[in-house]
Amino acid sequence: MKPKRLYFILIGSLVLVSLNTLEAQETYKKRVLEVAEVAFLSSYYTQDGSNAAVSGGIGTEDLTDATGTFVVSIPLNDDDVLTVDAGISAYTSASSSNVNPFDGSGPADAFQASSGASGNDIWSNLTLGYSHNSDDRNTIWTAKLAVATEYDYFSLGLGGSFTRLFNEKNTELGINTNIYLDKWNAIYPTELRPFISGGDGINDPFFSVNTISGNPNYDPSFTAFDQENRNSYSLGVNLSQILSKKLQGALIADLVLQEGLLSTPFQRVYFGDVADSFIQNFQLADDIERLPETRWKVALGGRLNYYLNEIVVIRSYYRYYSDDWGIRSHTANLEIPVKISDSFTLYPSYRYYTQTAADYFAAYEENLSSDIFYTSDYDLSEYNANQFGMGITYTDIFTNLRIWKIGLKQIDLKFDHYERNSGLAANIASLSFTFLMD
Repeated sequence: MKPKRLYFILIGSLVLVSLNTLEAQETYKKRVLEVAEVAFLSSYYTQDGSNAAVSGGIGTEDLTDATGTFVVSIPLNDDDVLTVDAGISAYTSASSSNVNPFDGSGPADAFQASSGASGNDIWSNLTLGYSHNSDDRNTIWTAKLAVATEYDYFSLGLGGSFTRLFNEKNTELGINTNIYLDKWNAIYPTELRPFISGGDGINDPFFSVNTISGNPNYDPSFTAFDQENRNSYSLGVNLSQILSKKLQGALIADLVLQEGLLSTPFQRVYFGDVADSFIQNFQLADDIERLPETRWKVALGGRLNYYLNEIVVIRSYYRYYSDDWGIRSHTANLEIPVKISDSFTLYPSYRYYTQTAADYFAAYEENLSSDIFYTSDYDLSEYNANQFGMGITYTDIFTNLRIWKIGLKQIDLKFDHYERNSGLAANIASLSFTFLMD
C-alpha cells in the first residue's frame, strides 16, 4: 500500500472515531435512578389528653398507633421511574372505643376506654406513582393513583405534577394538583342510632335495658346525613431558587376546596340549653357535629436553607394558613442538621404552631340547639403547640453493607415530642431503612 493512501485511510478513521465519540457524548445521559431503591418506614405514636371529640369535648384522648410502609422505586429506563408505596396502620383508641361506650364489661365513662371492639381499627394505603424526565433533565412530569381504606372510610386519589428547571437548574418551578374522592360509611354514636328514620326512638330495646338518669325525657335533635361523600381538590405552586453558593429559598402556595360530608359522624355535641341525660356515667349525645358542606383553604409559605459550613446546615420554614371556617394559623419550623462524621448526621428540630378557633367551635355544653353548625372538636379550637425533635441519620456512601444484591444506603431514626396548651401531649418515634438493589 502506498504511504499517501495509508495516510488518507488513517485520517478517515480518525474522523470516523471522532464523529462516533461526539454522537455518543450527545446521546449519553445519566439515568434518573441508577438502580431500584427500597425503603421501609415504621413509626409508633402515642397521645393522651382530656378533650375527646367523640364524647363532646370531654373524656380521654388516649391513642396508640403503629405504622409500617414500604416504598419501592423502580427505574423503567433512563427517564422513567415507577414508585409503589404500600402502608398499613393499626391503632387502638380510647376515645374511638366510646363511639359505643356501652359494649364493655365496666360502667360507661367518657374518661375510660370501653373494652369493646370499637376501639381498634386498621388503615391501609396503596399509591402508584410514575415520573418522566426529559432528556435534558429540565422537565419532569409525574402522575399518581392512590387508594386508602378504613372500616368507615374509603378514599380514591388522583394526582399529578409538572416541574420545570431554568437558569442552569438554579431556578425550579413546580405545579401540582390532587383530587380525592372519599366515601364515608357513617357510624353514629350508639345512643343515636335508634333515632335514625324508621327506628324506634326512645322505645328501642337499648333504652329498656339501660336506665336513663338526669333528664329521663331523652329526645335528641338528630337526623342522619343524607349523603356520605367527601371530595377534595387541591392546586399547589412552588418556586425554588438558588440565591448563592450557600443560600437556597422557596415560595409555596396551596389552594384546597373540600365539599360534601365534612363532619365526622361519630363526634358528639352537647348543648348548653338542653337538660343532660345519662346512662351509667356517660352523657347521652344531644346531636353530632354539624359543619358546612364546603371549605376553602389557602396556605402561603416559604423555605430558606443556609449552608453554614461542611458541618452545619440551617433549614427554616414558615407557613400562613386561612380558611372560610374562620381558622387562621401560623407555622414556623427550624431544623439544624449537624454532620458529626462522614456517615452520621444529627438533626435537632423545633416546630411552633398557633391557630384561631373555627367559627363553629364551642367547648363542652357551650353550643346551643338553635345553632345551624356546631362542633366540640378541639382540632378546630384556638390553641398553640410546640414540637421538639431529635433525629440521627446514618448514610453508607458506598453501600458497603450488603446482603446478596441488596446494599444498605441509609438508616434514619427520629423522636418527636408534641404538646398543645389545651393539654394534649403526644410522642412519635420513627425508623426508616433505605436499600439499593443491583
